[in-house]
Amino acid sequence: MKYYVTVNGKRYEVDVVRADAFQTAPAVPVAAPAAAPAAAPAAAPVDAPAPAAASAGGNAVPAPMPGTVLDIKVAEGTAVSVGQTVIVLEAMKMEVEVVSDVAGTIKAINVKKGDVVTTGQALAIIG
Repeated sequence: MKYYVTVNGKRYEVDVVRADAFQTAPAVPVAAPAAAPAAAPAAAPVDAPAPAAASAGGNAVPAPMPGTVLDIKVAEGTAVSVGQTVIVLEAMKMEVEVVSDVAGTIKAINVKKGDVVTTGQALAIIG
């Protein structure tokens, strides 16, 4: 996901990769030597936490960090493209543009200006 951050009046483009996008492969047990007893089976890997919930077949646009909704750049029914700014948050005196990571149509906006949001909260749904 690309974000644009303004620091001291200078705009920076930042690429962010979701931690849940990377999944590690389960460990492959190594065969023990003939003289050694058989190893116990490996435990099943634990799944990563689920991303922000989407409603009724849509993709959620999650809040990347806690903050306050400063501006909503789209309305329900608006077509959006990948990388388009959907909502602007303010966090610790910084403006953070939350962008769409999929193309589609805004099905729902779950917040309004001035709302305080938490990390991972579904700000909008794209269908």
